[in-house]
Amino acid sequence: MGVESALEKSNRGGHLWIFFEKPALARDCRIYVYHTALRLGVPIKGAGLPEGIEIFPRQDEVRHDEFGNAIRAPLGVHRGARDSRGKRFWFYGADYTLPEQLAYLCQIRKVSEQQLANFVAGKSLPEEFVQHAKRDEPPRRYFSSPANEFRILDYVQVRRQCGRNWIARCPSCAEANKDTSGDNLAISVEEPRKYICWAGCTKEMIRQALGRPIPQKRSA
Repeated sequence: MGVESALEKSNRGGHLWIFFEKPALARDCRIYVYHTALRLGVPIKGAGLPEGIEIFPRQDEVRHDEFGNAIRAPLGVHRGARDSRGKRFWFYGADYTLPEQLAYLCQIRKVSEQQLANFVAGKSLPEEFVQHAKRDEPPRRYFSSPANEFRILDYVQVRRQCGRNWIARCPSCAEANKDTSGDNLAISVEEPRKYICWAGCTKEMIRQALGRPIPQKRSA
């Protein structure tokens, strides 16, 4: 289809990036990628499939009170999972130095507005991947989880629901006399095990502040 992409390393498989000449509508990008994956027979995670590729952006749009997905930009330093924290993942198409990598990304042909319009003409997002509006709901507890499992909702008071996240005071920020507005901590409504402090506190810091430090892995 005349589209160039860049394959980036990752702890699990890789990330395939497609770049555009100008900012494009998330909805159009999603339609293009979903239809391309389906045409190639690539399994897509979701819609009943526990495994497959993950496609970003995950939403067609976000309201003014919602957050989109936080992702690490190309060549950014990973600040997420412990196994990856502090790492920079390189693209396969160039030597592993920043100048060579940046030069490689700059020379990749970007998708134009007209190309994208041609790709999505007459198409819509497959129904199984359409995200329907969700009602606000109270925080759910992990009734079926093991008794010794750490559950962030057992330790914080949810102030409100903001789109797909519950909002609460960050325990680590509070310990440092910060987060006076009490809204630095975001907890996923769909997967409450996922939470993040927008001020930069790590999960280790949050767990330590709650008196439930993350157990250290024992070496064999």
